[in-house]
Amino acid sequence: MNLRDEAAKVLLGNWRGRSTIPAPGLYPHQWSWDSAFIAAGLRHLSPLRAQQELESLFGAQWSDGRVPHIVFDPSAPRDGYFPGPDFWCSARVNGPAHADTSGIVQPPVHALAAWEVFSSEPGLARRRGFLERLYPKLLAWHGYLRGSRDLGGRGLVSIVHPWESGMDNSPSWDAPLRRVEPVPAGEFRRRDLDHADAAERPTDADYGRYVRLAATYRDHGYADGLDVHEFAVEDPLTNALLAASEDALARIAEELGEDPRPHVAEVSRLRDALAQLHADGLFHSRDVHGGELIRGGSVAGLVPLVVPGLPQAPELIATITGPRFRAAELGVVPSFDLTDPLHDASRYWRGPAWFNIGWLLRRGLARHGATDLAEVLRGGMLNTATRSGFREYVDPTTGEGRGAHHFSWTAAVVLDLTSA
Repeated sequence: MNLRDEAAKVLLGNWRGRSTIPAPGLYPHQWSWDSAFIAAGLRHLSPLRAQQELESLFGAQWSDGRVPHIVFDPSAPRDGYFPGPDFWCSARVNGPAHADTSGIVQPPVHALAAWEVFSSEPGLARRRGFLERLYPKLLAWHGYLRGSRDLGGRGLVSIVHPWESGMDNSPSWDAPLRRVEPVPAGEFRRRDLDHADAAERPTDADYGRYVRLAATYRDHGYADGLDVHEFAVEDPLTNALLAASEDALARIAEELGEDPRPHVAEVSRLRDALAQLHADGLFHSRDVHGGELIRGGSVAGLVPLVVPGLPQAPELIATITGPRFRAAELGVVPSFDLTDPLHDASRYWRGPAWFNIGWLLRRGLARHGATDLAEVLRGGMLNTATRSGFREYVDPTTGEGRGAHHFSWTAAVVLDLTSA
């Protein structure tokens, strides 16, 4: 069986009727940004299923526009994942008829995925009214982020939990998390360690802080404000993906006969606002409470390459090929600066390479004319997937697989790259 067929087998095996789980065992529900990447790969197997993937996710959208980071599968055990539906208590806000979900969000890559899915089979999408139904939901999603989450008043979206970044335990979050008192490990049961090596996962102290932040948000009825959120950070990845998705919304608007100009203007506005986070050849997060940049070497600082017309692109390309990330040499991009003492090649987002981030960076490099490097990343990701299988993440220097097996977005990226 070739690599493409193996990737298809993973995605089809993880399909659950209306959506796709990230991986068996560890991740038994639907995750928000996972579904966007999954849809981008699934479109090569079944454009209908790719559309359903996004429709399923947005079917659980909250009335305020937020798209929750987890939609819980009612057929899965309620205590099979922590924090599960009984922790989040989303029915208190949305009512019992609404799907059980978490109350936090993940990066807004969905409009980009929706446009890719539409483009794979426009006739089917038009017959089903795919974009007509999804467009107002995407508008509401972006409106929530621009409005309720501009906690710093500087035109940038704030994340209010490390899980919202998608990069749960990045070293970038160490400093703002220090002010959060962790829930003692004995007061909750981690389910992730039933399926994964503790040396590859966040520590108990990390998890205790995650639980504290989530419980506080829940207990305030998921209201947004600096008085609620001890952790409030302007994240370059989240804002860059919002800009890239606004660019996709402009194309969606044109397809639907709507005015694309507000979306084009929003791309420009976000591009300008992101400049506040740029320094030393990289974009950095900013702690909203203190106002200072969180200097570090997270790969999140390279993701603004996906933003059209980014003036800082040449500096980012120099950084990604330099000693901190060595992308041209490795063929994959570590999640944290290789030269930093905090780099850990095995532990979650503190160093390993992830296929979804490689996929985004490849697109960004090609957008800004670095086509040769984009092709190096394409070949590197395919070679790494061949050696390691469809693992959740990999050691960036050895290519050894880490985390969950049969990981859906890894398979989705492989399918997209082999179809390019």
